[in-house]
Amino acid sequence: MPTPDKNPLAIKPIALRIAEELNVNVSQIEATITLLDGGDTVPFVARYRKEVTGGLDDIQLRLLDERLDYLRELDERREVILKTIKEQGKLTSILETSLLDAETKTRLEDLYKPYKVKRRTKAQLAREAGLEPLADSLLDDPTIIPEALAEDFVTSKDENAIATAKDALDGAKQILMERFAEDPELVGNLREHLWEAGQMTSKVVEGQEEAGNKFSDYFDSTEKLEEMPSHRILALFRGRKEGFLTINTDVEEQPVEAGQLSLMERKIAHHFGIEDQGRAADKWLQETVKWTWRIKIKTSLDMDLIKRLRERADEAAIDVFGKNLNDLLLAAPAGQKVTIGLDPGLRTGVKVVVVDETGKYLDHATIYPHAPKRQWDQSIHILAALAKKHQASLISIGNGTASRETDKLAADLIKQYPDLRMNKIVVSEAGASVYSASELASNEFPDLDVSIRGAVSIARRLQDPLAELVKIDPKSIGVGQYQHDVSQTQLTRKLENIVEDCVNGVGVDLNTASVPLLTQVSGLSRTMAANIVSYREQNGAFKNRKELLKVARLGDKAFEQSAGFLRVMNGDNPLDSSAVHPEAYPLVEKILRLKNCDIRQLIGDANFLKSLNPAEFTDEQFGEPTIRDILKELEKPGRDPRPEFKTAEFKEGVEEPKDLQAGMILEGVVTNVTNFGAFVDIGVHQDGLVHISQLADKFVKDPREVVKAGDVVKAKVVEVDLKRNRIALTMRLQEKVETPRKNANDSQGQKPNSVVNKRSMQKAKQAAPANNAMANAFAKLKS
Repeated sequence: MPTPDKNPLAIKPIALRIAEELNVNVSQIEATITLLDGGDTVPFVARYRKEVTGGLDDIQLRLLDERLDYLRELDERREVILKTIKEQGKLTSILETSLLDAETKTRLEDLYKPYKVKRRTKAQLAREAGLEPLADSLLDDPTIIPEALAEDFVTSKDENAIATAKDALDGAKQILMERFAEDPELVGNLREHLWEAGQMTSKVVEGQEEAGNKFSDYFDSTEKLEEMPSHRILALFRGRKEGFLTINTDVEEQPVEAGQLSLMERKIAHHFGIEDQGRAADKWLQETVKWTWRIKIKTSLDMDLIKRLRERADEAAIDVFGKNLNDLLLAAPAGQKVTIGLDPGLRTGVKVVVVDETGKYLDHATIYPHAPKRQWDQSIHILAALAKKHQASLISIGNGTASRETDKLAADLIKQYPDLRMNKIVVSEAGASVYSASELASNEFPDLDVSIRGAVSIARRLQDPLAELVKIDPKSIGVGQYQHDVSQTQLTRKLENIVEDCVNGVGVDLNTASVPLLTQVSGLSRTMAANIVSYREQNGAFKNRKELLKVARLGDKAFEQSAGFLRVMNGDNPLDSSAVHPEAYPLVEKILRLKNCDIRQLIGDANFLKSLNPAEFTDEQFGEPTIRDILKELEKPGRDPRPEFKTAEFKEGVEEPKDLQAGMILEGVVTNVTNFGAFVDIGVHQDGLVHISQLADKFVKDPREVVKAGDVVKAKVVEVDLKRNRIALTMRLQEKVETPRKNANDSQGQKPNSVVNKRSMQKAKQAAPANNAMANAFAKLKS
């Protein structure tokens, strides 16, 4: 792979291109690329190399890393193409300049298309038969009579014989069609015009109306390509994949008279100077243009547009998934408390586990409080006994089947045994079943049933969501839009980056972290993480960070990358419990000497630390940004950046969608944020949707301006569609919700849906004109 500053082919070096895109200095990009190429990770560079990068943050560094890969692949492909065309003897100075100036893979491939080695086409056969002069002559001089000139090319002397004038003209037409279709400037212009002026039309497949009812919003729809949001694109693609929809891309235009060129055909004709002036060859040339568009270009551009739509939709959906995952991983931890985990169930019972303050498994049981056994009192007695035995203070309840009934059971337990001083919280159990059946869970709990392992995960994710969720494939957590429809390679890379940034942003306790959690620490491989745990089990808790160097296969580079993110609580050196990197310990000692104080006096003394001047301690290695970070860290060493723990209280008696009534104000937890709104768990086993227009009393461009996954919010019920299992909510609590009277003409005798009043709907239209119909948004429910 060529390095960015040594690639002789690139007119504009990679570092310069990225610097322009990020609007930073080239020197910052060059220095950062050197660090990344040297094996430094993004979290390490963002946190501990600010002087080198000029203060680039983690978001900029991730973009840089992605663009670096793309542009290096682009330059590698450019080099191959240049070499191939040069070997053909067809590399002109103009073509070479165009190839060197190409800034995208699409542009590069457009330029290369005429020179690609391809199977023998009709155009190649026609050229071999000597028909290229005929094609050139008719294109250059349309006054020539095609049939007359074609007679000169009729021959029957060899295997490439041209029997008739018509055969000659057909061959010439094939040559021009291929030439037109491979013109990079023309194809590029047509592609951009289609993107800007094109539209996508979808129709229901005949006979699939009932089976494909969930795609009913797209049974007869048309929308401009450029304006289509990602969730609608992915919904259309899924509908087509499942056989319920047909989709088509085209440009809307006025009807064309018979024999006349369409808009796109006129663009092709204009590009090559073809006009209908009544000359002898004009009709033949126009017919060639029509065939070029319909046979050669349109299908290819349709595929390009679909690919472009897919890429744009993937990028947006993956971004949504990443942001939701970030919010979920950084959700507030309940803390180190003995916790009872309940995995609700009906016939199979409720699985109960107890874990200690660090998440270590202690005990388990199975209770049957619900139908058919209904052992309510006995179940409460068992729970109380477990709570007393292990001094548990938290109850974590999975939000699956029978969760509300189990929540009632926990409420009765707390009511009957107030001396236990317990709190109950309903948590998302998404992915718990994936973890419980995984090899990791099997190795951790070889003697426990799969269902019991799931309850352990439910308990632990209340204590520390980040530490537990890293054990689960992020795609199984269920906070994305159509996550199974997007590029799995790009999705995996994005989510891995999110997990890595979250783990390193919070920091990891070296003496309690699991192998999966340690694997996400900057610089540590899975083997190193396993070796750390093995060393800990054999030698006891780490006393300091330096002890890491005794771990098998963990060398100086891995130590440099990981040490600052690993915490040793109550160890030999108080700095080991902070985010201060060991390489900066001499700097802290310098401060201690200058101020004549002990490290334990310095840590936590906010007034004293704020009085220090960072510029006073700078040297060749550490500048003011790093020193400010160190002083800030010393104020509250090892502080957790995650928010304060809060819980939602579900309304008593509201347990199923049928219990909901328009106008109810309920408390809930945001489970998923999309580009068109937020889904909220209000305790009825079906998340409700707060459309983007209903998130606030002001215009909202991005739902994340208002909410994020894990937030506890209040929402009002607007509409309940039991048949389609949809719940519409609003967070504009002051808005009046009206339920219209029954329509006398309603032959079904059903109540019409509740609606937001006219003033509210008017505001919604102003706030989100492209998405103002809440019903449409439901078609993009999370997959």
